[in-house]
Amino acid sequence: MQIALCQINPTVGDFTNNGDKVLSFYRRAVDSGADLVVFPELVLTGYPPQDLLLEHTFVQKNVVTLKNIASSVEEAPAVVGYVQPEEEKLFNSAALIQNGKVVGRYDKILLPTYDVFDEARYFTPGKKPVPFDIRIGGEKVSLGLEICEDLWDDEYDCHVTNELATSGANLIVNISSSPFSEGKSKDREMLISDRVSQTGVPFLYCNLVGGQDDLIFDGNSVAYSAKGKRIGGGRAFHEEVVLVDLESDREVAPLIQTREAELFNALTLGIRDYFWKTGHYKCVIGLSGGIDSALTACLAVEALGKENVLCIYMPSRFNSKHSQIDAEELADKLDVEYRVLPIGDLTSHYENIFDEQFNGLKKGITEENIQARIRGNLLMAFANKMGYLVISTGNKTEVALGYCTLYGDMSGGLAAISDLDKTDVYALSRWYNESCGLKIIPDSIFGKDPSAELSENQVDPFDYDLVSPLVKEIVENHRSKSELVSMGYDVDLVEDISRRVQRSEFKRRQAAPGLRVTTKAFGMGRRYPIVNRFEER
Repeated sequence: MQIALCQINPTVGDFTNNGDKVLSFYRRAVDSGADLVVFPELVLTGYPPQDLLLEHTFVQKNVVTLKNIASSVEEAPAVVGYVQPEEEKLFNSAALIQNGKVVGRYDKILLPTYDVFDEARYFTPGKKPVPFDIRIGGEKVSLGLEICEDLWDDEYDCHVTNELATSGANLIVNISSSPFSEGKSKDREMLISDRVSQTGVPFLYCNLVGGQDDLIFDGNSVAYSAKGKRIGGGRAFHEEVVLVDLESDREVAPLIQTREAELFNALTLGIRDYFWKTGHYKCVIGLSGGIDSALTACLAVEALGKENVLCIYMPSRFNSKHSQIDAEELADKLDVEYRVLPIGDLTSHYENIFDEQFNGLKKGITEENIQARIRGNLLMAFANKMGYLVISTGNKTEVALGYCTLYGDMSGGLAAISDLDKTDVYALSRWYNESCGLKIIPDSIFGKDPSAELSENQVDPFDYDLVSPLVKEIVENHRSKSELVSMGYDVDLVEDISRRVQRSEFKRRQAAPGLRVTTKAFGMGRRYPIVNRFEER
């Protein structure tokens, strides 16, 4: 029996193209000999549809699209994720389609409400899982269907996979829209392998691929035989038909990427889809001569093509000569359009105005931020005039600490590296140079002390090798102050960093969307109030 796992890249709300893509991949799979064709969770609507599910016409178009697809499905059955309306309820469902009609329906039972998920807001949970008796490739099969979270059932009362096996399923198929985060694909495979070991039932997992707002879906569909062998697997971050021979004993090894390669490829896909799905093709980036903007430019070139990237260097009197040299060298190696727009005269004009208005008050952070805001205005002007999007260049450590300027370097349509901490920025940059076999990012950028260059001889006030892991413990691992001190962090440093993270929420709320690559990114997966006087001791 040949089964096709179609890990495809839909767009939320694009029913015409989503439906056409499902049919196109169905035909490709059948032409390749597939006896069963499987598509991801909510593939017709795109994932996550969020409050579009509250729009009646949105749900109805999804139903019409399913009917159109069903009319073209032949003897080889298809499993398609969609939204099923029923009276005043909605279900996250999988349709089992054969010979022109829907012959079965499974409703997702376990509805996640943690991190980026909020499915209980929209959906009603399904009831007891029951396998479907169906003929596939001339064989009678008891097919168990489940959807995404139904696999991750350890913390729930209902254990869907085991119940399907107990009810007689001799094949289990899980359709998913499981967002990427570092290490997630390995966790999935370990969980699937455990389920097969427990049940002795072959298990096929079909996952979505592509970018949707701040989420990235990695594909990595996989198939395990009843003997627990990995008999098929899809590539990460690529659309494809994964054809699996269910009777095969040949073990297929996963394609292993380094951590840096996986993160880089995830961000590349996230940028590309964010641009294309919002109708944009070109970007503008402010190059500073530093590591963050250097990595951002490299990602943009890989995602959009060098012809679609404009880099602008905007020096003030505080920028060092080596910063300009580094920016020029990087732009030359990337072969992108590069412009220099000095901001010295504009900065002086602002300062003259405020010298009068501020009545001799001491200069400081206000004047520094003016420079960042001038740069942000220039970048936004290019974006407005030319129809580009600005990609901002702040990393997760800076965003966490509020070490960024609202309406300045935070300006942009996408914050590409806002979920990479400072140490990861360096790691991915080194990996990129190695993968290219060429020093695209100059050595001098790696060697210099990080600096915003907004005042004379300024350097960043943090030891990032120490502070970046500390921020990670606070944001991603929810460590208390006492835990952090017991881990060896200085108590004064813990107090300072915790205070900075808390008081910068108002900035993050106004930031450009960022691409999620960790288990806890700023944005929809971390919902802290702006007004917050909670003091944890």
